[in-house]
Amino acid sequence: MSTSEDNHHTRFSLAGQTALVTGSSRGIGLATARALAEQGAKVIINGRTAATVSQAAQTLRQAGLDIVEAPFDAADIEQSVATVDRLIHEHGPIQIFMANAAMQHRESLLTFPQEKFEEVLWLNLTAQWALGRHLAAHMTQQQYGRVIVTGSVTALQGRKNITAYTVAKAGLHALARQWAVELSPHNITVNAVAPGYIATEFNDALQTDDRFNQWLFDRVPQKKWGSPDDIANAVCYLASREASFITGQTLAVDGGFTIAL
Repeated sequence: MSTSEDNHHTRFSLAGQTALVTGSSRGIGLATARALAEQGAKVIINGRTAATVSQAAQTLRQAGLDIVEAPFDAADIEQSVATVDRLIHEHGPIQIFMANAAMQHRESLLTFPQEKFEEVLWLNLTAQWALGRHLAAHMTQQQYGRVIVTGSVTALQGRKNITAYTVAKAGLHALARQWAVELSPHNITVNAVAPGYIATEFNDALQTDDRFNQWLFDRVPQKKWGSPDDIANAVCYLASREASFITGQTLAVDGGFTIAL
């Protein structure tokens, strides 16, 4: 991207750019895909099943947005890399990557199965690292890129029964710092967003738990669940040219959860 291009664009516009958001057929990923596309980006949405991806894509296209479907299992690194290479060949360079695919397993530490621990770490951290590294190599060729990883406030403050998820998300926070150091010379920024408690299907069980809701509203200064759009708006900013001097940071989007005693 040339300096002249950077100096002659609408503020916060993503026009002319392509974004890939893993795990974007629902929830935070879908909201982010919509927001990026509304800012002018061509957005590649992803999920494990073609039908789910197609349904999400159809909804976004009906809103007049430029959407590409990419059904693949983010846990399958070989498939992910091959799909990304095909997408770049067909649609051109990818300037924005949001590593958002995730899974959860809730169980006490003392009975938490090792195989589940490894499964959660593989998808939430290792697979995101591998695909992100592959995309970073492409971004270095164009000397521009935005990488955003979806972390979690639970990596900043521990919570029982999610040992694997917490460790994986803490790893993503560290990844943002480490990659920022290594990729900054190539005009690539790397940041993490750490969602608080967001009202998505991922948290259905918690949203219907009256005791949890009372605890949450007592704990969060804004006394409410967050919206997927709250995360999407933060990602749009970090993906923009205007965020060029922000890298290696973890932005908590949590209604004040992590700053209140």
